[in-house]
Amino acid sequence: MLSALLLIPFAGALGLLCWPGELATERIRRAALALLGLQLLWSLRVLLAFDPGQAGLQLQESFAWVDSIGLDYRLGVDGLAMPLVLVNAGLTLVSGICTRDLSQRPRLYFALLLTISGAVNGAFLSENLLLFFLFYELELIPLWLLISIWGGANRSYAATKFLIFTAVSGVLILGAFLGLSLFTGQADFSINPVTTAQLGMGTQLALLGALLIGFAIKIPLVPFHTWLPDAHTEASTPVSVLLAGVLLKLGTYGLLRFCLGMFPEAWALLAPWLAGWAAVSVLYGSLAAIAQRDMKRMVAYSSVGHMGYILLAAAAATPVSLLGAVFQMVSHGLISALLFLLVGIVYRKTRTRDLEVLRGLLNPERGLPFTGTLMILGVMASAGMPGMAGFISEFLVFRGSLGAFPVATLLCMVGSGLTAVYFLLLVNRAFFGRLAVTPPSGDAVADSRLEVRLPAVALRETLPALALASGVVALGVLPFGLGRLSEQATTAMAQLPALVAALQGGGLVT
Repeated sequence: MLSALLLIPFAGALGLLCWPGELATERIRRAALALLGLQLLWSLRVLLAFDPGQAGLQLQESFAWVDSIGLDYRLGVDGLAMPLVLVNAGLTLVSGICTRDLSQRPRLYFALLLTISGAVNGAFLSENLLLFFLFYELELIPLWLLISIWGGANRSYAATKFLIFTAVSGVLILGAFLGLSLFTGQADFSINPVTTAQLGMGTQLALLGALLIGFAIKIPLVPFHTWLPDAHTEASTPVSVLLAGVLLKLGTYGLLRFCLGMFPEAWALLAPWLAGWAAVSVLYGSLAAIAQRDMKRMVAYSSVGHMGYILLAAAAATPVSLLGAVFQMVSHGLISALLFLLVGIVYRKTRTRDLEVLRGLLNPERGLPFTGTLMILGVMASAGMPGMAGFISEFLVFRGSLGAFPVATLLCMVGSGLTAVYFLLLVNRAFFGRLAVTPPSGDAVADSRLEVRLPAVALRETLPALALASGVVALGVLPFGLGRLSEQATTAMAQLPALVAALQGGGLVT
């Protein structure tokens, strides 16, 4: 059942590339959307077979692959991976739907999109460390190509910067996995905190440090974040949706699954420092967002701040905070995807994202009133307005972390307040006031700007954003579904440090 989540996108990508003869762009797009829709339906089938009352891995599949190096094909899903598999399937489909007017290499574009989706599924479902690394690296080159071929004017610089940062991330993670196998003498590369606990604390801290930096680059956390705003600025809207909504979650997933999950004792020792790091990342991301004039860069820097909440939750490692981390990964995926979609619509209709140029886009007659309404909903959700997904995730993170790290949690709360500040600046400057925006032709003069009539937004352009907005509200009003899905897994993860200590104290570590 789980292998199908890899087979559908990978076989689809290969089929698109190898299909004989010429195909019209629209036919290629429809075939890709059919495959992505099938992947989403299969993800829902896996969800129906999943038992949320169990904390461990389910629906496991395993067979020997390359025994000589410890690479086995082992898949499994639990309450941490299941929501992220669903987010990946949903947002990749949204990214495909939003891809229109593709002027060059449509086969390659949709094949890369499918490859990334399959690689992300493989990373979330892998039980073998080397298998995870293979899927973690597999999405690197396709995303680099998506930015460097279909990106903006400075796409080569942004894509190369992304490639270098992410390659360093992969090297650190692989080095930590190989070091773990070397020092423990275990050649099967399994995820086992009990085996890891045999190592000396110095060795654990060294391996954990390599993993931390590797995943911090991917998340990204300050000061490893500089590739993200450039990548978002130059990437097309569908690629930004995929990058913010899905690919950043590989870093946060790795933080929970491998850093906390395999080194609970060393993690507990570093937890106060990690909480401080989270506060710095949240505040820096928020303050940097306030300083931006480009709408897309502002949303990109907001991701830097919001990813810091997950590090805070992981540092506290309480059942409530870890459940909040899962909520934050899901809610940020939906909210950031929504915001990037809406920024993309604004750019297509006005040919600018400059907040010093845009004014009055909520004008009901000549502006973008429905887009502006959805944007207001999106920024309210990102700022943690009650009744929306952002509020549930932030409340759980802060509630679960306050007892362990009160100062860091309060500083992160300040960062949450700053979210409202910079998004209020965005909405106030771009959507309120009298309509004043340079039209796409660029031939308007100051005296005639009030006569601008922006092109109408077609229903098909706003349907994906409307679907995401509905998901944001639904998760905020009815959070118990996601909570029930992940609660057992996060509770078990929070108990890992005590469990490992008890096993060691009883002489049960073998």
